[in-house]
Amino acid sequence: MENLEKQLICPICLEMFTKPVVILPCQHNLCRKCANDVFQAANPYLPTRSGSLTSGGRFRCPSCRHEVVLDRHGVYGLQRNLLVENIIDMFKQESSRPTSESKEEMPMCDVHKEEKINIYCVTHGVPTCSMCKVFGAHKDCEVAPLSSISQEKRTELSDGIAMMVGNNDRIQGIISQLQEACHVIEENGRRQKTKVCERFDQLYSMLEEKKREMSQKITAEQEEKVNYIQSLTRKYGDHLEESCKIVERGIHTMEETEMAVFVKNAKDLLKKIEDASSTAHLDKVERGYEKMDHYKVDFRRERKALSSIDFIQDDDDKDEEEVDAEVGEGAQTVSGGTAVSETPGQTNAPNQITSSLSPTRSSAST
Repeated sequence: MENLEKQLICPICLEMFTKPVVILPCQHNLCRKCANDVFQAANPYLPTRSGSLTSGGRFRCPSCRHEVVLDRHGVYGLQRNLLVENIIDMFKQESSRPTSESKEEMPMCDVHKEEKINIYCVTHGVPTCSMCKVFGAHKDCEVAPLSSISQEKRTELSDGIAMMVGNNDRIQGIISQLQEACHVIEENGRRQKTKVCERFDQLYSMLEEKKREMSQKITAEQEEKVNYIQSLTRKYGDHLEESCKIVERGIHTMEETEMAVFVKNAKDLLKKIEDASSTAHLDKVERGYEKMDHYKVDFRRERKALSSIDFIQDDDDKDEEEVDAEVGEGAQTVSGGTAVSETPGQTNAPNQITSSLSPTRSSAST
């Protein structure tokens, strides 16, 4: 019992803990009143109300000097150690139990009804009476006074309880560490997910920019070809209109009855018909000029690369700027409206691209 009582002594008042008992983050216990006294002594300028803390602060554990940070509830925000409080109640009940009560409630021997159980059979490990030792079943057994055995068992039980209290404090510390580890894991997970999402957003931006750039190239050639075709259409329309006028004039000339006038007019008209019949001065559209399929992309290599995206190993970790620099060195130059991508041992195909836009086209003679 003495060992147990030592475990229940407050390090501040040096007396048995007074309920409520609070447990500090370092797993040491204090009376709440003592904890409040220690805090007020360490923080004399913080506001208080009715002698208790009304705002957060900090103080050091008197046992291990670990800094204790309080929230706005002050010492009332510290967790109560109900286990220690229950042990205190049990200890006080056991200590206050009168010895006369034990004597009055001493059990009687089952064999010798009038004999009280007052000795302990060490051989069989059971309490018995003196008559059993002299005349009964335990006459050849080793016995000991019941009081000494009781004191020995009380000491063992007290040591066991004290050990359990210390073990429970250790387990409570482990639980606190595990809870802190769980919090750290959640925070690290949120931070890394944010970083990964940022990397993907950057990739999306690059793809959107590349799509816009390639679409602009296609649109530029489309507008150029459409404008050229519309220009030719207007030229051929003007030529057709002129030809129709000549046909009307020819029909009108055919109706002339006067031969001299007819021959004179026919000579000029035939010259105009000959000139109008020729379209050599008009541009011709080459075969396939309307095609736009030379703007094609092959994303098989990129699709394969995207499908293999995974987290990098520590040994493979590279600064993103270094990777961008390496990619920049391998970038292809776009010159004269043609994008060329070379591979060692492979000849460039004029109308085929791989992961890049190839605006090679047939230009109309102008």
